Amino acid sequence: MKNKFLFIVAALMLSFSASAFATAIKNEKPFVIPEIREWQGGNGYFTITKKTKIVYPKKQQELADVANLFASDIKKMFNIELKVVEGKAGKDDIAITIENNDAYGTEGYAVEIDKKATIKANSTRAAIWATRTLLQIAELNGASLPKGNIVDYPDYEMRSFMLDCGRKFIPISFLHEYVDFMAYYKMNTFHIHLNDNAFKQYFNHDWSKTPSGFRLESDFFPGLASRDGYYTKEEFIELQKHAEKVGVEIIPEFDVPAHSLAFVHYRPELGSKDYGLDHLDLFNEATYTFVDSLFMEYLGGEEPVFRGPRFHVGTDEYSNRDSAVVEKFRYFTDFCIRTAEKYGKQACVWGALTHAKGNTPVKVDNVLMYEWYNGYADPTDMINLGYDVVSIPDGYTYIVPAAGYYYDYLNCGMLYNSWTPAQIGNQKFEERHPQIKGGSFAVWNDHAGNGISCKDIHYRVYPAMQTMAVKMWTGAKPTVPYEQFNMARLALSDAPGLNIAGRFGGNRRTILEIPALSAATSYAESTGVREIGFEYTVSFDIEYVKENNGAVLFSSRDADFYIADPIQGKIGFSRDGYLNTFNFRFYPGEKAHITISGNKEVTKLFVNGKLVETLDKQTIYHNEGGKDKMYYVRTLVFPLERTGMFNSKITNFKVENYCK
Repeated sequence: MKNKFLFIVAALMLSFSASAFATAIKNEKPFVIPEIREWQGGNGYFTITKKTKIVYPKKQQELADVANLFASDIKKMFNIELKVVEGKAGKDDIAITIENNDAYGTEGYAVEIDKKATIKANSTRAAIWATRTLLQIAELNGASLPKGNIVDYPDYEMRSFMLDCGRKFIPISFLHEYVDFMAYYKMNTFHIHLNDNAFKQYFNHDWSKTPSGFRLESDFFPGLASRDGYYTKEEFIELQKHAEKVGVEIIPEFDVPAHSLAFVHYRPELGSKDYGLDHLDLFNEATYTFVDSLFMEYLGGEEPVFRGPRFHVGTDEYSNRDSAVVEKFRYFTDFCIRTAEKYGKQACVWGALTHAKGNTPVKVDNVLMYEWYNGYADPTDMINLGYDVVSIPDGYTYIVPAAGYYYDYLNCGMLYNSWTPAQIGNQKFEERHPQIKGGSFAVWNDHAGNGISCKDIHYRVYPAMQTMAVKMWTGAKPTVPYEQFNMARLALSDAPGLNIAGRFGGNRRTILEIPALSAATSYAESTGVREIGFEYTVSFDIEYVKENNGAVLFSSRDADFYIADPIQGKIGFSRDGYLNTFNFRFYPGEKAHITISGNKEVTKLFVNGKLVETLDKQTIYHNEGGKDKMYYVRTLVFPLERTGMFNSKITNFKVENYCK
């Protein structure tokens, strides 16, 4: 009996010791992109449930939109509908307040997570960033938040991404998705390059055949907007309003006086006969009148089309053949800066004043210079002149899809371990240098017509966005090793409710099975799958009944997959205006098992288990010597939103995903 008593006492003591040990363990710092600055762990978890309310003070009505955005995102991610109320938060609630703390800076915030979660932000934008942090933590913890205290603030005030929409039209729906994508990772500046042109060597060295793009509706210049795609003024205004609500500033860019073939195609007399027709003629007064009117249309008026505080005027890569053109280029650059300022905008320019070194004065004060190549604008010299700069060094931060130069995919490991905005080309400045306002990375769609889709772009941008977000917020001192970061980042979505790439985590597994497909049926609502991203297989059995050309098996907003393509009646697909077909056409009455597999390099067709054709990256030469070549990409993120009109019998439809 005595031994039994001692055993019970010992067991109780052991249990107590284990409990005390467990209580002493503090929650580890949660994984967030960008990494949070300071963390003090508590014990246990705060779980978001239906009884949780999002509360903001009555005297801070500016937080109502932030609270409603947060509630909407929680609904998207966890299907939990939360009430948004004014007043004082209680137990199990999430409170959002503005409490200025000079130590945090404009975008800084603190969060206390205990029996309730309390956000104390320095601004509405900072409050948005705090909610992005909590959403990411909850995404990785099943709607729960580890108890503890957060203090967070960025090293750099401008964290930017630039997308070239001039050479490749990017649908407005994609731009809206990118606004949310950027906001989720606290990237606060979306630079949209609205005009540009292809390189003439790929089009028989003929400027008249070289594609160019201007992507906005114009009332002043009817017919200037590109026929292959443009944004109405209303669409672009709504995009900016959307961005404002989630803390993102849109900086639109008109690139002049080079990269300006779209304007010369519209008005040929503006083109330079000496330096190329993609150059505006700086010695022609009509050029200045045209640019002044162009800026007026989008910057002028009581409710201008461009709503934000900044506007990028280009001024990049003009000829410096002789001193006369250099001085004229400097004069034109100053003209563009002052014209933008006339409408209350801060002017942004591409750095070019080392390349165009001369005597004509160019305004410095309150001008933001993008430092992209030190040979064009030496950053030390520009900073000494007084320019504020954005670090966007081409050798580190330029993506040019499938071009064979610059990066196809950024070297994220190198960037994570070695780069910050203080590194501009081969020059290193002190961290948080007061004139280095931030950093950026860019996608340049140089090779117009190369088959690249928006999905291809996103597969390149997704890892870069996550990496650059860290390096512009946390700066030189992330504590998570890159290998760990690179694995952990894959568990985070693009944004609440957003899956641009059609990613489904895990190794090989079945995503979707439909025993018999029905024509003209929407499946997305019932399956929750709108498309399947790279590293997939789609398979089905078919009993082919003669189809009209253009018979669609499956489609989505972004792509169509054909049983019989619109031209030759072959198996194929279209996306982003490109049609790609396999060399296979069904016989009437044929029965077959079809498999399509796709990754970020190729799309393959198998019939009855036998490989029929691989659509890989083609090399297209544009002259006999083979000097000018372009790579043409034939990838497909497979559409699964709805079926089209078809006559054939489709059974055993199956979608499998192989990896993240």
